Amino acid sequence: MTDNRLQQKEIEELMQRNPHLKVQTYDQIPNLSTLSPEVISRQATINIGTIGHVAHGKSTLVRAISGVHTVKFQQEKVRNITIRLGYANAKIFKCPKCPSPECYKSFESSKNDDAKCPNENCETIMELVRHVSFVDCPGHDILMSTMLTGAAVMDAALLIIAGNMSCPQPQTAEHLAAVDIMKLKQILIIQNKVDVIFKDPQAAQNNYKEIKNFILGTNAENSPIIPCSAQLKYNVDAVCQYICSYFAVPLRELQVPPKLIIIRSFDVNKPGATVNKLKGGVVGGSILQGVLKIGDEIEIRPGLINKDANNNVKCTPIKSRVVSLLAEKNELLYAVPGGLIGVGLLVDPSITRNDRLVGNVLGYPGKLPDIYTKIEVNYYLLKRLIGAKVEGDSRTHRIQKITQEILKFNVGSTETPGRVVEVKENVMMVELNLPICTQIGEKVAFSRRIDKKFRLIGWGVIKSGKTINQ
Repeated sequence: MTDNRLQQKEIEELMQRNPHLKVQTYDQIPNLSTLSPEVISRQATINIGTIGHVAHGKSTLVRAISGVHTVKFQQEKVRNITIRLGYANAKIFKCPKCPSPECYKSFESSKNDDAKCPNENCETIMELVRHVSFVDCPGHDILMSTMLTGAAVMDAALLIIAGNMSCPQPQTAEHLAAVDIMKLKQILIIQNKVDVIFKDPQAAQNNYKEIKNFILGTNAENSPIIPCSAQLKYNVDAVCQYICSYFAVPLRELQVPPKLIIIRSFDVNKPGATVNKLKGGVVGGSILQGVLKIGDEIEIRPGLINKDANNNVKCTPIKSRVVSLLAEKNELLYAVPGGLIGVGLLVDPSITRNDRLVGNVLGYPGKLPDIYTKIEVNYYLLKRLIGAKVEGDSRTHRIQKITQEILKFNVGSTETPGRVVEVKENVMMVELNLPICTQIGEKVAFSRRIDKKFRLIGWGVIKSGKTINQ
């Protein structure tokens, strides 16, 4: 493999773009961990999803912690809801002198590592204890598949529940069921909007009891419940304290070939840009294993999908080279698992425009999993329909058995319809509309169209399948 690594002078120029952060070099890579100062200075190492019902304050809480407004698209601003997955990184510092929880302070991802404590009469240099990445999921029922895409990269979750509304609301239940399916055990519950019920302690207590009853029997059963007002930033320091003490940064495999799951892709060029200023396409995602470096030769699977003369699906993996790595505004020489990373490539930007590569997997050539067109799934149905307001007979909440039908499948960050062609006891064979890059043992969530909306009805594990002939 050709050595395309940056020269020493190029590395120095790259690091000087963020001179207040720790310097990265290729020599550090063999001895890295996810809490190495050179790593958490520049990138997040844990992905935290914000989940819950629409308008319960998910994006507001992320903004209170990180300073980043995740509602960025025009349609989102007009409707004041999250439609696409939002992302924001934050550094959490701890002051060695101030009492808890006031000693925990959060800042934007580019904050210098020797930040001073902002508390009154205290200018002590704080310790950087966590660098986290928030995956802000939409709470609207028709955007459930977008939430499942975000769940594929979550290491932990904040379940935000409005204290001024009865619990559970439809998508509160549906989102918790989804992270239950993903076997996500690190969950914090935020009882938000306590400022609205501040003068009615009984209402706050009743809401707390509703939350406790709701989480019984789920992975969140023993999770702490933290009262908070994201709008007024009340108790946000306590939320930061629990993020640091309750959420463990997962152990990562760093000495294996890198594998990145793509959950965004885009063209960063502005209309009318001259040829000599054009940049290659950019993909965004989370590294699941290994270390990705500038200069690495990579491939993206399944890549470009089309059909041959016999109407058979054909996949052409995209081959390219990593030319830049970014964690928000922080330039990286290398990136490790955890956090959301932007990867600049030498590919035609039209290929990456408008999330066209979402669901693909990036890694070293020949080291990625196979591409499947048909999968056999060991599946489990939910006992009842979650998150739907159904009028009349409660039997309509019950989930009917799987038949030879079309369902929507979420595998990693891939979303595709699939036709169930065979059903046995708890096993179904599915022909996928789109080929997927996956592996045996991967989790699958699936939804059925009910009342003109796709509703989560179950999950499963890939048992076997048919791979594509490239």
